[in-house]
Order: sequence, then C-alpha cells, then structure tokens
Amino acid sequence: MRRKSQTLQNNLKQIRSKVGLTQGELASRAGISRQAYSTLESGNANPSTEVSLRLAQALNERIESLFFLAEQPPASVQAELVGGPLSEPTSGESPQRARLFRVGQKMLARPLTGAGNTRHAVVAAEGLVTDRAEDGRVTVQPFDSDEIDSPTLVMLGCDPAVGLLESGLRSRGVALVAGEESSREALMGLANGEAHIAGCHLLDDVTGAYNSTWVQQLVPFPCALVTFASWQQGVILAYGNPKGIGGVADLANPGIRLVNRQAGSGSRDLLDRALAVAGISGETVAGYDREEWGHLAVAAAIASGNADMGIGVKAAAVAMGLDFLPLEEERYDLVIPEHFLSDGPVQVLLDLLRRPVLHCRVESLGGYDASNMGIQSPTG
Repeated sequence: MRRKSQTLQNNLKQIRSKVGLTQGELASRAGISRQAYSTLESGNANPSTEVSLRLAQALNERIESLFFLAEQPPASVQAELVGGPLSEPTSGESPQRARLFRVGQKMLARPLTGAGNTRHAVVAAEGLVTDRAEDGRVTVQPFDSDEIDSPTLVMLGCDPAVGLLESGLRSRGVALVAGEESSREALMGLANGEAHIAGCHLLDDVTGAYNSTWVQQLVPFPCALVTFASWQQGVILAYGNPKGIGGVADLANPGIRLVNRQAGSGSRDLLDRALAVAGISGETVAGYDREEWGHLAVAAAIASGNADMGIGVKAAAVAMGLDFLPLEEERYDLVIPEHFLSDGPVQVLLDLLRRPVLHCRVESLGGYDASNMGIQSPTG
C-alpha cells in the first residue's frame, strides 16, 4: 500500500497565544533565541528532540500537541478520459470532479458533470481534473491515493435498479462506478475497454431475440450474457392520466408533448417501432427531439409537468407516482467480457445476483421479474 508523503506542522502560535506568552518569553523559557523560535513557529525549520521537549515543558503540553505530521496531497495521476468531453473551464472555476478507476490495465477518469452523473444524489469523486491534453488524456489530483487501487466494478447502462447493487458490493469491499448510458453507448464503451460490464436491452427485429445479436455486432471479443431481470417498458403518463392518453398513437393529437430518450437506447427503439406501427413520423411529434438520459429523467420531466408522456420502465413511473401503460416485456442483460469473468469484483457481483434478497429488492421497485437473475449464457 502506498503511503502519502508527510511534513511537520505545529500549533505553537495557537498554544502560545492561549497562555499569553510572547515569542521572546517562550523562547527564553525554552532556552533558545527569539529568532530561532520565530523560525520554528513559522514552519521554516524543524526542532531538535531536545528543543521540542523544552517547548512542551514550557507550555505544559505534550509534544504531539505542539507538533504533528500533515499529509501532503498524493501525486497526480495520468488517465484516459471517458464518458464524454470536459466542459471548457472559465476564469475562477473550480477543477472538475472525476471518478478515477482501473479497467484491466487502463487508468480511466469519468467526469462528474451533467445530469447523467447525479442519479438524484451527489456522486462521490476520487479526485479533481487539473489539466487536459489534446490526445484525450487528463491529469487528476486524487483525494486519497489508496482509493485508486481499491477493488472497483465499472458498469455502464440505464437500469435505475443499479443503485441496489451498491451497498452489497461495498459491504464486500468493492466500489461501484456506474455510468448512465444508452444500451448501444454502453456496449461501445465496453468494446473500448471503458467498463467491466454493460447493461443492454436491444431487440433484434429479425430474430426477435434480445441483446446477443447487438453484442456480436458491437463488441469485438467473447462475452457472456448474465440476465439481470425482465422488466415492463411502456408509456409513462402524468398521475391520473389527465389528457386521457391511450398509447403511442395519441402522439398524433395536437397538444400531446413527448419527452424522448437518446438515440441508441432501447426505449428510443421501442418508441420508433410503435410510431411506425401507428404510421406516425417522428418529425410531426411535439418533443420528439427533446432527449433525456435515463428512465428516471423521463419520469421526472413528466412529473414536473414539462411533458405529457414518454417511454420508460414501470419502476420509474412507480418511483415518481405516475401512471403507466405497458407496451412490452424486455430482458435486461449484463454483458461481461469473458476475460473479466474471473476478476474478483465481477465474481462478487455474480454472487450477489444469486441471492434471493436482491431479487426481492429489485421486484419491489415495480415491473421487474427477477426469477432468471444471474443465469449466464454466451453471446454466440
């Protein structure tokens, strides 16, 4: 374990002032010159053992009350930036917070800016980005160098239930780094070595199967699919459905405002399929171009009255106290590269997925079926 460097500091001025002594008076009692004492108090010199004992005796204090070791900031770390570009700093702006973690041999930094990094709570950071280079690398000043090499599980995806994994992983010594991404973005991040796991709910229109075809197309190495759950996805509506919306076809009616998910998400694909069946062009839908990053963000937009409907999972509607019209039951899989399957943090996750208590917690969110949670299959 690497230790942070330390330097000697002192409380001499505070304690001297408390007992009402001048620098000269305390120096005289300790048997040193006032100039020598002033140099010690300012921190420009370190005392000998003998002088430390004399000062402690003169002030009637323990030596460790007078002098202590202060931790220096750990050394900066070079990392590859993932999860989107950094915003350009403005004059006087504080350094941007970032998650700092390893995936395989890579050191990666994920900036903690934007709606996708709040999850309705402030996310802990490991450090501050202090510099950036044109090649996409950044310099990060860690808060604690010991945290950098602690066991970490990096997961990309859009399942609002991911937070239920956090406490179980933490109790087993594994930190979760979760990035809210669409299914396609999560798979591409996995392919680029930016995560250990990608969550996915993408339908193959040709075969009618979920996820395996997309994994084979987007990820260039063998992976296993581990079922997380099946969930109900459909139309999220305001409580009481005040506009009497009966489904996606009502988006053709004037005054119905949509909040959409970003391209590449399973929810966006589901909406587009439903619009095609109804013979509606997205260009004619009010709010089709308004995109939110995540099921809970869609539900929040509807709960606030800024939209009338959107596509998302039932659990998001239940969490916000909204109405819900089911459209499809989808399978949400965790895509894990085979070269990570034996890693300790991944093994901890797989063990958690087999525990009935997690199944119960996920199903309590509403619209989830966790009966197949943890079942593993290859992608092809």
